[in-house]
Amino acid sequence: MRKLIACVFNYSLDGLLADPDTGFWDFCFSRPDDPVEITEQAALFDAAEAHIMGRVAYEGMSRAMPTSDRLFAPGLNAGRKFVFSTTMKTAEWNNTTVVSGDTIEEVDRIRRGGDGHVIVWGGVRMWRTLMERDLIDEFHVDMYPYVAGRGTRLFDGFLESYPLDLVSSTGFRSGITLLKLRRPR
Repeated sequence: MRKLIACVFNYSLDGLLADPDTGFWDFCFSRPDDPVEITEQAALFDAAEAHIMGRVAYEGMSRAMPTSDRLFAPGLNAGRKFVFSTTMKTAEWNNTTVVSGDTIEEVDRIRRGGDGHVIVWGGVRMWRTLMERDLIDEFHVDMYPYVAGRGTRLFDGFLESYPLDLVSSTGFRSGITLLKLRRPR
């Protein structure tokens, strides 16, 4: 069965995601990319069997990626994508399927049929739904050297406990630390 990897970008030391119109958002998007980090991300994304996301994540990515010059954009644009939405009927982004059925059943269907991995891009509701059902195998969290003070909490008291094992941590010149965390099975 394919492994589900949740990629969490723009995460602060105090456990907040960068929301638009915050100082943390500006901080995240004003920093130069680290070529080593971007190369590693591109390899992970290019090797994915599929990419899944909620509607909000899809809307932002589908506007940005087709014309993006980011190293990982070509693989993401060409890859199979599934957007989970009860309001969308069609998707314009290349190789995208809209999924409106039961999230858990559909994710299980995507995971079956081979090895490899599936990237979960978010958003927060998607991640939380998958965490509540214990379907996420790994988190790849980009931890920024920043205390945000305000923003959206990924882990916001909706689960009583959720242990994770640290697989690795890699510091980049940009100051970002990539934490790879695995759900113990």
